[in-house]
Amino acid sequence: LGVVVLLPLAALTVRAAGLGSAGWLRAIHDPRVQSALKVSFGTAFAAALIALLAGALVAWVLVRYRFPGRRLLDALVDLPFALPTAVAGIALTAIYAPNGWLGRHLEPLGIQVAYQLTGIVIALVFIGLPFAVRTVQPILESLGHDHEDAAASLGASRFTTLRRVILPELMPALLTGFSLAFARALGEYGSVIFIAGNKPFRTEIAPLLITIRLEEYDYNGAIAIAALLLLASFLCLLVINLIPLLFRHERRGRRHG
Repeated sequence: LGVVVLLPLAALTVRAAGLGSAGWLRAIHDPRVQSALKVSFGTAFAAALIALLAGALVAWVLVRYRFPGRRLLDALVDLPFALPTAVAGIALTAIYAPNGWLGRHLEPLGIQVAYQLTGIVIALVFIGLPFAVRTVQPILESLGHDHEDAAASLGASRFTTLRRVILPELMPALLTGFSLAFARALGEYGSVIFIAGNKPFRTEIAPLLITIRLEEYDYNGAIAIAALLLLASFLCLLVINLIPLLFRHERRGRRHG
């Protein structure tokens, strides 16, 4: 763990700290860098939110319903984990490009997906959906129907049961799934560069800009962008680890009250 994970991260941190305030300001104040960071953070947040909502619905269907093809659907959820991201990017581009399977029908309607921010979000939802499903699904399986039956026997409506009984139990898993999907989307490269179009100041993502800076031998600029993404990912993982503690203290306080 130290050699494979901690040592490279420590090297990046030390190198980033050596840039100094002038190097950081010069790298961050670059309009192209700011635009790429806005694209990466904005699309990652939107994709994580969509993946969370869709993943929660998929997890609910897999746990609460029995239907033909359920096991196949359950297996397909993990497909983005096994599929190379470049293959996913090529497939999504072939579908949503102006001459693609769906793109050729959307283009006359004025709907452009490929080479737009919408295409980036779709690619990030594709790779982030399994995180949302697999964090919510075990909690739903352990929750059972007892709490819902008790709420119904006390006269609670379906919406009240969802809001007062189910969602409080799912909230830690939902926040964890959102954080994992966001962190994963923030550093995604392979599935995005094909469908994004990589237009500077429009659809250029921060991981691609890191590669461009390296090709231009601007190592300080690449290190500054990489360090920002590393810090954002670390904060997401920190939040994931703090979520159970926060909810544990809250439940303990409610029981004490």
